[in-house]
Amino acid sequence: MLIKNRPSWFLNENESTPEAIYKQRREIVKKLGLAAAVTPFATQANAGLFDVFSPAKDETPYQDPRIALKGIDSKYSTQGLSLTPEDKVLTYNNFYEFGTSKGQPAELAKGFKTDPWTITIDGEVAKAVTLDMDDVMKSMQIEERIYRHRCVEAWSMNVPWLGFSLASLLKLVQPTSKAKYVAFETLYDPERIPGQSSYSVGGGIDYPYVEGLTIAEAMNPLTLMTVGLYGKTLAPQNGAPLRLIVPWKYGFKGIKSIVKIHLLEEQPPTTWNKLGPNEYGFYANVNPNVDHPRWSQASERFIGEGSIFSSRRQDTLMFNGYGEEVASLYKGLDLKRNY
Repeated sequence: MLIKNRPSWFLNENESTPEAIYKQRREIVKKLGLAAAVTPFATQANAGLFDVFSPAKDETPYQDPRIALKGIDSKYSTQGLSLTPEDKVLTYNNFYEFGTSKGQPAELAKGFKTDPWTITIDGEVAKAVTLDMDDVMKSMQIEERIYRHRCVEAWSMNVPWLGFSLASLLKLVQPTSKAKYVAFETLYDPERIPGQSSYSVGGGIDYPYVEGLTIAEAMNPLTLMTVGLYGKTLAPQNGAPLRLIVPWKYGFKGIKSIVKIHLLEEQPPTTWNKLGPNEYGFYANVNPNVDHPRWSQASERFIGEGSIFSSRRQDTLMFNGYGEEVASLYKGLDLKRNY
């Protein structure tokens, strides 16, 4: 008899999110007379404010430009799950470059072309490279991984991603001993990406969007360079053609539409840390014991089947449930001070 030991990140069938809620944000703030995301007014009740008003049905359904993409099962796959409905993942997005309400990215990213696309990897490496996305797809082993996704806004999902380990990509460039951090940068092209040229659409962010990890975090097997979800290539609003998924961190660490990766000796700046340093730290590990200044992080609204109004609340897990694999990375580090 074959007995399978389930790892700590295993999701039971009743824990998986249905596919129809991944949509709408900042215009609700204006309608309610609240200030931008970094103002001190909001409370825990506002943590999910931007997504509660998503319409049950779009007047103009999203036109899916994706193509089928198959990945092999990995040890991070789970079988038999009732997954988050795909339409929610496609229409419930935080991607400020294409609008600050959850529904805007799916509409404003229509027609966004991601072919051709190149990724430059340089800095503290032996072999700096610029790779065509086709080369990346051919040279990397694509896997399917079902991960929990936890937003700093205190809502969560479970999503079947397709991608490859960031470590496998970084090994191509041979990081030097000076490489202590890995910085990421989103495409900057205001003509193609409306939010990068308009405060009202782009949320007042200093673009291009940038993010970063320690080299140890980047090389952890869980860290995924993502090229698809639900058996297809990524849609523009989900970060096509290449985004980062770090499942034990809050979702804003998952930078989208990546064009540059720099390996550095010094800690790099990150977009949300620059915008609100008292609210968004560099590490951004999911931690139910460290509240956001404006709401509790002890629990989350799990988005599943049915209306977002009926979504159940559940306790937030330390490291989003991945502590067995990543807690050792932070041994001796004060996680309340280094949030």
